[in-house]
Amino acid sequence: MKKIIFICLVSTMFFACKSASSTASSSEATTLSTKLDRKTQVALKGNWVLTNVTYPGSDYIKVNSFDLADSKCFIGSTWSFISNNNKGTMALTSPSCTSFSSPIVWSINNQGMFVLKILDAGEKAKKVRDGYLLKVGGVTESSFQLIDNINVGGQVKDVTYQFQRTN
Repeated sequence: MKKIIFICLVSTMFFACKSASSTASSSEATTLSTKLDRKTQVALKGNWVLTNVTYPGSDYIKVNSFDLADSKCFIGSTWSFISNNNKGTMALTSPSCTSFSSPIVWSINNQGMFVLKILDAGEKAKKVRDGYLLKVGGVTESSFQLIDNINVGGQVKDVTYQFQRTN
């Protein structure tokens, strides 16, 4: 059975939902590759700050990112990626939002999909069944993007998270 995550967006004008999954049933296992893109993972090794979140209709639609907070709360968040064990951390630090930090487990498959699990303190990644799939784009030595898809009024729109290297 495929486990689905629903990320819902509510606005005075629109209601939008997005589903993502980090697990697949046996009939869908071939659609999501488990082979890793080690070269891209090594390129992301280090410390990053999320500098911007963009999507069409951002003046009218609120995006609840990763079931944690409004997407704008992620601006200024810090992320650390360790490529040899696929672990790391993320922390929301915006003064106008509730602070949050958590260990993460991540990987990038050979289809360019970023797989992310946000863990509770002391929780083992293998016990976490829910996760997020985002597309990796624009990888350079100093920046990269994670791109999520949302459904707004029956149309698929991209939410782009822009990262900048801090070290």
